[in-house]
Amino acid sequence: MPVDVPLYPVNLLVAGRSCLVVGGGHVGAHKADGLLACGAVVHVVATEVGPQVRALDGVTWDERPYRRDDLAGRRLVVTATGVPEVDAAVFADGEEAGIWVNSADDPANCSFTLPAVMRRGPVVLTASTGGHSPALAVWLKEQLAAQIGPEYEVLAGLLSEERDTARAQGRSTEGMDWQRALDSDMLDLIRSGRVQQAKERLQACLSSS
Repeated sequence: MPVDVPLYPVNLLVAGRSCLVVGGGHVGAHKADGLLACGAVVHVVATEVGPQVRALDGVTWDERPYRRDDLAGRRLVVTATGVPEVDAAVFADGEEAGIWVNSADDPANCSFTLPAVMRRGPVVLTASTGGHSPALAVWLKEQLAAQIGPEYEVLAGLLSEERDTARAQGRSTEGMDWQRALDSDMLDLIRSGRVQQAKERLQACLSSS
């Protein structure tokens, strides 16, 4: 069942926080790996913990059925068992405990959904259809990935550096004409390897604002 209410998009900071994955197959390994990539402390519970989960560096696991007390101390839970009854039990327990739960390919047992994600360094773009069509979300992500190349990571770095410099000098960054800088030829300069010139262009646009 797709989600037919508006979704409230957020970017969660899970680094150092305890997260649980229920399910030890390919999908569970993928979910655990995604959490690990963001610095989460990941524990997996499954009746059968597959080789992909066992190969993940930093993951702990228990090979047994899910229990309600597995949620103790968790900030986030993802189920990937493929068993609706288990998904429903984890979701119900999470709701009672006030813990956010995602059930892979089971929107009815979710308190949050996971979008398709494209990363370029600190730049994160996501696509979601609220469970109506995960395939479309993945396709949209791939379309974005084809258009947003590694130059955007460099661009984000230059903007962040200039913003930090302005703050260190006690200047407000709110009134600076960032849009003019972004509408300039900065990206073309970065694409052609002229990063220093792109930085100078940024500074020129901001200094005249």
